[in-house]
Amino acid sequence: MPDGFSAGDTAFVLVSAALVMVMTPGLAFFYGGMVRAKSTLNMLAMSFLSLGIVSVLWVLYGYSLSFGPDAGAGLIGNLDFLGMDGIGLDDLAGTIPVTAFSAFQLMFAVITPALISGAVADRAKFTAWGLFVALWVTVVYFPVAHWVFFFDGGNGGWLGDRNGVIDFAGGTAVHINAGVAGLALCLVLGRRIGFRKDPMRPHSLPLVMLGSGLLWFGWFGFNAGSALAANGVAAMALINTQVATGAALIGWLVYEKLRHGAFTTLGAASGAVAGLVAITPACGSVSPLGAVAIGLVAGAACAAAISLKYRFGFDDSLDVVGVHAVGGAIGSLLVGLFATGTVGQSAKGLFYGGGFEQLGKQAMGVAVVAVYSFVLSWLLAKAIDRTIGFRVSEEVEVAGIDQAEHAESAYDFSALGSGLGRSSVAPAPVTAVPAATATAAATAVARSTEKTEVDAR
Repeated sequence: MPDGFSAGDTAFVLVSAALVMVMTPGLAFFYGGMVRAKSTLNMLAMSFLSLGIVSVLWVLYGYSLSFGPDAGAGLIGNLDFLGMDGIGLDDLAGTIPVTAFSAFQLMFAVITPALISGAVADRAKFTAWGLFVALWVTVVYFPVAHWVFFFDGGNGGWLGDRNGVIDFAGGTAVHINAGVAGLALCLVLGRRIGFRKDPMRPHSLPLVMLGSGLLWFGWFGFNAGSALAANGVAAMALINTQVATGAALIGWLVYEKLRHGAFTTLGAASGAVAGLVAITPACGSVSPLGAVAIGLVAGAACAAAISLKYRFGFDDSLDVVGVHAVGGAIGSLLVGLFATGTVGQSAKGLFYGGGFEQLGKQAMGVAVVAVYSFVLSWLLAKAIDRTIGFRVSEEVEVAGIDQAEHAESAYDFSALGSGLGRSSVAPAPVTAVPAATATAAATAVARSTEKTEVDAR
């Protein structure tokens, strides 16, 4: 191997890449448990489809656009590495092979569009979603990844390398990017049938908790792995990730108890994810005490932010905007307050004698990514909706998207017993959608047993 190669760093990054990959199935379970039973498989499949599409596009041109030599002004990479051509086994990125770095960054590219899917749960055509993922990563994610993550001695991406915006592991490129795109899709697809009228509570809180646990586990690779070396910065990023997530979980639960009178498992899971999101851009530049402060703020603020959809009338099904857009913005901005200048970055925040300079840079990064992502995401979604249609029919949405889009159901309700089915299901729903005959009865049973209180969230 060439001089400078580190087997330890390489092993660390490869393991981190595997951890980040696990986050996508974790997200699938997290989202899958939050939807109603009739949409469970569709929610899982939307995340898994991202694994397939983005992996292929990354090799074809995604890596080159994101991390190829800059094509000008720090906006996009060139096409030198199409098909990963020209990258040898001995080529290094720091102390690790370029192929290891590429594999690690691929997992970031995979999970980012998967995050968006929660905003349009229950109502998106699977083919339209797949087309959106392919187009979105091409015109939104790959350029933004170049802006934020590509460093080349001042000649790299225009936000991170040229203007000093700190985003250690993806607060802007991943979370604000996905959260704002989710808002755009909400506006294009419109509200679910029964929004604010029918109960749309999570059908499986154990799945939600399992998914959040897998996300928490995988996030150590997401954040610590972004040091790209097994060193002190990686260790600090890991401990910051843990304590910020714990603090956010507490912050969300306290807000929830004061506001709604109960500590819910859904709140605990959501608070943990909010903390993971918020610490992502900051984990390599703040102290553990700063991480605790960021987590507490994010937990309470994101818990409050999820109610915005009711105030403004947009149907963000699984609170992608409230958790990822808001959490990502909080974490990115608070870097401008809590950056110590002694962890992995030399820039100092306001509370450490750095003045308002870094806070201004962070605000610029948040605003630029949010505006770019929203505009392009809205245009892409609108174009798809006007051509092949983005939303399923009303009949399909009411009966359940799993059968219509996947010809499957997540649960075999016949195990409940034929007596229950005969006494609880009227004939009409069973025959309303011919393709769903086998599961329409089960869907009606599930709907008939739901309580009529408002959504717990």
